[in-house]
Amino acid sequence: MITNQNKIISKKEKYCYNLFSQGLGLMFSRKKNLVMVFKKPIKIKLHNFFVFYPIDVLVLDENKRIIEIKKDFKPFTFWNSEKKGMYLVEFGLNQPTSNLKYKEGDLLEFKEK
Repeated sequence: MITNQNKIISKKEKYCYNLFSQGLGLMFSRKKNLVMVFKKPIKIKLHNFFVFYPIDVLVLDENKRIIEIKKDFKPFTFWNSEKKGMYLVEFGLNQPTSNLKYKEGDLLEFKEK
């Protein structure tokens, strides 16, 4: 579960810890939420190939504070973060969570599995 200011923004998400699961990400999957956990802060390079729906992407620092947002990341496109992040959260836009607001500086809460 991911919360923002005590409001639930994701009830269920998949956690990715290794290069294989992070590389696969949401490709060829149904709409869901995903959290990538990195061993150290990195600049994130994403493609949305074979993800057939737009997503919101949140880059978080080591304290789980949102430091960068890419809204409406379209299928079959590329995106590179400007800042280094320790966590990456991907939300499917058509999920109930997509109506919730979040902004840079918000502190998210979740427990890594």
